[in-house]
Amino acid sequence: MQCSSKRLISSGAAALLGTASLLGGLALAQNQTPTSSKPQMSEVAFKNIQVLKGIPVDEFMGTMGLFSAALSVCCGDCHTGAGTDHPQWEADPPRKIRARQMITMVNAINRDNFKGTQVVTCWTCHRGAQNPATTPQIDTIYNSSPVFAPPDILPAAPPATSGTPPADQILDKYAQALGSADARAKLTSYTAKGTSKLFGEVRNDAVEIYAKAPDQLLTLVHQREGDLARTFDGRDAWVMLPLTVVQEYPLTAGAREGGKLDAEMAFPWRIKDFFKNWKVSYPTTLDGHDVYVVQGTAPGLVATFYFDTKTGLLTRMVRAASSAVGRVPTQLDYSDYRAVAGVMMPFKYTYGWVSGQEEYTITEVQPNTPVDATRFARPIQRAK
Repeated sequence: MQCSSKRLISSGAAALLGTASLLGGLALAQNQTPTSSKPQMSEVAFKNIQVLKGIPVDEFMGTMGLFSAALSVCCGDCHTGAGTDHPQWEADPPRKIRARQMITMVNAINRDNFKGTQVVTCWTCHRGAQNPATTPQIDTIYNSSPVFAPPDILPAAPPATSGTPPADQILDKYAQALGSADARAKLTSYTAKGTSKLFGEVRNDAVEIYAKAPDQLLTLVHQREGDLARTFDGRDAWVMLPLTVVQEYPLTAGAREGGKLDAEMAFPWRIKDFFKNWKVSYPTTLDGHDVYVVQGTAPGLVATFYFDTKTGLLTRMVRAASSAVGRVPTQLDYSDYRAVAGVMMPFKYTYGWVSGQEEYTITEVQPNTPVDATRFARPIQRAK
């Protein structure tokens, strides 16, 4: 049984329940220890982990999302009793056994042919299909608009030939487009309210956002099944989801840097200093608008920014963190910029990741409101 795209990511919560149980038998280990400064490993948090050992829970969850995306499958496609009151995550049905074999095969390909560099992943062959294509389709070959997937690491565009300004100029224009230096300096915190709609859903959920400069951010969505939360307190990042095997977990390594980047984007005129390595790639067109493409890299994290060539405003950011089976992407699309205390803010944005897509509409922003530091602590699920 193959999931439709709507079924695959119809809910950030429900989808992660599926993707977090795709390989290895993910029943929670009994009496798991509280989270500490040392991240909990997959083989401690879950039962019957045979291949993906020695990685933190957040990387394991991201890896499950990559499997789900690559094959367009849900938990019920691979796990006994998934979707019922009595799932047997630790059981070993044929598809789970096959998945372990495939991971071993991919690791061997990269080790033996690419010196261990992660060149081949599940997505390389599957591209959303359970069975990889083996024969080229004529219609695909001669399609006037073939599907093009840019590489994760983009080539640099020489300014002399591409006509694009250097990264410093593009980033400076972005900061100026957001508002005057004085207005930016005066905005040190804000709270916001709005709604969020999950991919494939009709209902809207209430949203609360709390931000405090330079890098503290909480996004809280009151979903029907429970709260979804993403938070960064200036040092640590957390994700909380309802209906999942692990309801909240800290982010580590590149995923943590991704959470920090999201918090930095709450006051985005500082983004120039986030990455030490910037490069400009070739300009392109996005949703009918010409955009400059700028990419920043750091250990475990790569982020690509698309700036409207006319307005200078950011229209898209794609960040990807490393994992055991490839980079885990997160994409934010920004629109409907409006002035708040003299600073331009997007009142609409879409947050897409391997376990769901959420459309946000902001209806109210209160600038420079006091925000207590406890808002950004480890999230706690609301009482049912």
